[in-house]
This record gives sequence, structure tokens and C-alpha cells, in this order.
Amino acid sequence: MEAFHTLTSLAVPLDRANVDTDQIIPKQFLKRIERTGYGDFLFFDWRRTASGEPDPSFELNDPRYQGAKILIANKNFACGSSREHAAWALSDYGFRVVIAPTFADIFFSNAGKNGIVLARLKQEEVDTLLQNAQTIPNYQLTVSLEKQTVTDDRGFSASFEVDPFRKFCLIEGLDDIGLTLRHEAELDAFEKKHDEAGWLHAK
Repeated sequence: MEAFHTLTSLAVPLDRANVDTDQIIPKQFLKRIERTGYGDFLFFDWRRTASGEPDPSFELNDPRYQGAKILIANKNFACGSSREHAAWALSDYGFRVVIAPTFADIFFSNAGKNGIVLARLKQEEVDTLLQNAQTIPNYQLTVSLEKQTVTDDRGFSASFEVDPFRKFCLIEGLDDIGLTLRHEAELDAFEKKHDEAGWLHAK
């Protein structure tokens, strides 16, 4: 998992409340066995017309927001089912940060485990960011995980809370596997002792 310290990036507004995980990654794509490639299907039903062509009215298809790594959403983002594929799709597309007033609890956990920083800001702060991203060309934000702040170059500044353990994992770039491998020496020693005891060969 890529470590996160500070990110300055273009921000894309998604001014919709109650965006559920089936909208983030529709169920027909959950049969894939890889954890990569889901970015192509992020918001698939919104990004494509009925004929399969890119919908020019959808924010992610707007040339103004190409390359954005920060997504600004509205309240209750990623509600619905607990599928971790929603975090995989956002990460694979290139988003490193999602800003919203509230998030679904299970998604909040899944996102952190996949290197995505979730910044919960006040509704009025999010409204300001949404409006700025919609009206100011090349609107960029800086998100500092160490300082737990969201700022721009126009005087906006807001802070967000983050669980200390999740913050540590994100800064160090540690997912669940990475956390386990921090104890690799102890695990190897246990396996060696286990084998030497002969328990695996006991009749």
C-alpha cells in the first residue's frame, strides 16, 4: 500500500447524497477475482449512456476534472452493501482522498485499509468545496494527513479527525498484510519451533 503524507491535487465534485456502493461499483463487476482493474467500472452506470458511450454530463467524464485524485462528495457516501470492491474501484481509478460530511461505517474501514484517506468535514465546509470545485477552473486542494487538514490557496482551511491507528497505517503504507509482515521474524521463529517439536508429524 502506498504511504500517504500530503497530497495536492485537482478536486472533482460529486454533489450527490447517499451514493451507495452499488453505484460506486455495480454488482455485475463483483465476479472478478483480481483486486485491480475496477477503476474502469467506477460509477459505471453514471459514466455511461444506455448505448455504452461516455456520458458527457457526468462529472468524471468532464475534461476539467481529468487526473483528479480528490473526490468531494455529499453526506452518507458509500452506504449500502459492505463490498470492499467499492474501495478497490476508487483506489484503482486514482482517488487517494474522499471528502464528505459523513461516510458509511463499513466503507470507512475498508477505505483506510486500501490507502484512501477519508476526511469528514462539516456540511457547510463541504458545500463550500463543492461550489469551489464546480466554479473555479483547476481548483486544487491540499490534504495533509499529518496535520489532519484540508486547505486551498484561497484561504479555505478545515480540520478532520482520524483514528490514530489508521493514521499510522496510512502514513507508513501498511495494509493488513503489511501489518502482519512487521512480525515476520517472530512468525518464522514460531514456525521453526513448531516444526522442531514434531507436532506436525505426530501420529
